[in-house]
Amino acid sequence: MSNATKMKRKEFIRKAIAGGALTVIGATTFASVSNIKRITRNENINTTLPNKGATSLNKERQIMKTVLHKSDTRGNANHGWLKSRHTFSFANYHDPERMNFGVLRVLNDDMVSENQGFGTHPHRDMEIISIPLEGDLKHQDNMGNETVIREGDIQVMSAGTGVMHSEYNNNPDKPVKFLQIWVIPNKQNVKPRYDQITLETADRKNKLQQVLSPNEADAGVWIHQNAWFNMTNLENGKELQYKLNDAQKNGVYAFILKGDVTINGQALNERDGLGIWEVESLDIKADSDTEILLMEVPMTM
Repeated sequence: MSNATKMKRKEFIRKAIAGGALTVIGATTFASVSNIKRITRNENINTTLPNKGATSLNKERQIMKTVLHKSDTRGNANHGWLKSRHTFSFANYHDPERMNFGVLRVLNDDMVSENQGFGTHPHRDMEIISIPLEGDLKHQDNMGNETVIREGDIQVMSAGTGVMHSEYNNNPDKPVKFLQIWVIPNKQNVKPRYDQITLETADRKNKLQQVLSPNEADAGVWIHQNAWFNMTNLENGKELQYKLNDAQKNGVYAFILKGDVTINGQALNERDGLGIWEVESLDIKADSDTEILLMEVPMTM
């Protein structure tokens, strides 16, 4: 690896850690928490009253609030070895109106070149979830973990009092693609922890598969937050309903991995994001074969 490449990586990590968009140390953690309520001022937010019977699953009239993030409005970063799209402010991409969705602080759609990756760097007081989409991602940390995660795996790291880790593309001949997701925890200064599991992706065909929750005994990984993540692969024309676990306090951010779908009357395409809150359920109808990640999170601390 050339000295120039090493310097570019160091500069990327330095900006990420120092910038208010990246929440890795105590001061920036609280800065991000203070921005949670900012979403109510987003110009893209709409208050929607769906027509009764708008879908076969929606039987009640509900007032809901939504925020729509089209794929091409995301932040775009190209560092050569890393290409990333940022749904929320991160590193060099900063938009004061796109800081978070509730406690969902970071949603990065990353592609890392072969034999490249993020050098060792710190995090603190953050729940960090990685979902591989293509290829193999190698993880190392100062807790003694050295693992590889692949499509179908879910990785979680509770940074707590502080952790050092690195993430590298483990493939010599192809890029690795994965989602990097950060959730602000409901507990600070916890003991750092790491976990990963492998899921049967066939179990999400035309139904919801829970991949994350607040409960260690539940399906999927768990985090220090009242959040639930589900994934589904819907065939064209199929419908399902997602009922919130805590409709009083939570909202859902739907991220469309592939295909086209309509959620509570809003048409969405690949890599679009839709946040919905003040609603009890989501009615989902596939307009083509589609893959969806649903992230239910508290809207305030």
